[in-house]
Amino acid sequence: MTQHQGTAAAGSTLLEGRKLLFAVVALAMGGFGIGTTEFTIMGLLQEGALDLGVSHAEMGLLISAYALGVVVGAPILTALGARVPKRTMVLGLMVFFTLANASSFLAPTYESMLVTRFLSGLPHGAYFGLAAILAGTLVPPTKRGMAIAWIMLGLAVANVVGVPAFTWLGQAVGWRSMFLAVAVIGVLTIVSILAFVPYAPAHAEASIRRELTALKSASVWLALFTGIVGFGGFFAVYSYISPILTDVTGLPIEVVPLVLGLYGLGMVVGNLVGGRLADWSVLGSIYISMVSLIITMVLFGLVSSVPWLTLVFVFIMGGVGSLLAPGLQSLLMDSAPKAQSLAASLNHSALNIANAIGAALGGAVISLGWGYESTAYVGALLAVAGLVLALISGLWHRRKARRRVAAELASTTPSHQPVS
Repeated sequence: MTQHQGTAAAGSTLLEGRKLLFAVVALAMGGFGIGTTEFTIMGLLQEGALDLGVSHAEMGLLISAYALGVVVGAPILTALGARVPKRTMVLGLMVFFTLANASSFLAPTYESMLVTRFLSGLPHGAYFGLAAILAGTLVPPTKRGMAIAWIMLGLAVANVVGVPAFTWLGQAVGWRSMFLAVAVIGVLTIVSILAFVPYAPAHAEASIRRELTALKSASVWLALFTGIVGFGGFFAVYSYISPILTDVTGLPIEVVPLVLGLYGLGMVVGNLVGGRLADWSVLGSIYISMVSLIITMVLFGLVSSVPWLTLVFVFIMGGVGSLLAPGLQSLLMDSAPKAQSLAASLNHSALNIANAIGAALGGAVISLGWGYESTAYVGALLAVAGLVLALISGLWHRRKARRRVAAELASTTPSHQPVS
């Protein structure tokens, strides 16, 4: 299996023990706030529609506006901040995120709310990408996968704790309170990063042009399409998990939030296991994740009418979906060693594109009358395509490695001149 390569960035400070724990928790706290604001609004659509005087479909555009912000903001903000030290850039992104959520709390109209949700999404991908790289510089290269997993863990914990708690808060004291609470988390994140994450100067050769070289890399595009297709299979099912649980499994709608909490617990476990696997082998972790996703989707489609088995597979589905994230993040960073920031941030653009594609394909088979459980088989097919792309990516990386070794051997082999 191909192991990830790389060393701690020049000028970085390796941490251990409590110092490392506090640093990664500070960075993960930002992920918790981002995940909470991204997903909680889905549970407050009815309250928001009543407050703004719009339909549920129009409220759904607030979700789309956020996703569009993620796709647009990740490459642009990362490239523009290429010469900025990563801790400074991460702090700036969190300040932007905090102010954007505070403006959502104050937004007087539906139109202004659309704008503030788009603005809230802009720092999402750049924050996760840069925070992952920053966390990776605090540990030896052999522990990079776990450091990345800890940053992604903030997103997973948001689904277990943040989304249910903030949904309850929004229902109890007004849906806008969620935005204010997320802004408070943003302030706490800023203070924690300043206190616990060490400063490191920007790379001496960093520039916008250098970061944009990531877009010229076939390895980066292969990794991105692997993520889009593979995660698309996951979102084909998860986008319709609520009607699957009520209409197919037969569970009362009141227990759906609890079941989604079970999914969030699976995400936590999957993140941690995925980090370990990525430290063992980046490509190997992706292969295992894709195969696990294929098997899980097929079995979920077969057992979705059996309540207790459905609960088991919701947990497993959360786990295998998150299993892929650390490995894919690491693969993108390895695919563009001179432009890691942009490559890493593009992972979250890919996730949001996957969300849109998976939901659209799942909706298509439902509209054909094939039933909600058919989305699981769509997810399995997309995961098969993701596995194929991952295998192609692996072959591409091995080919590049062989060429690099051959070039190094050629450069070190002394030339033999004829003796006169």
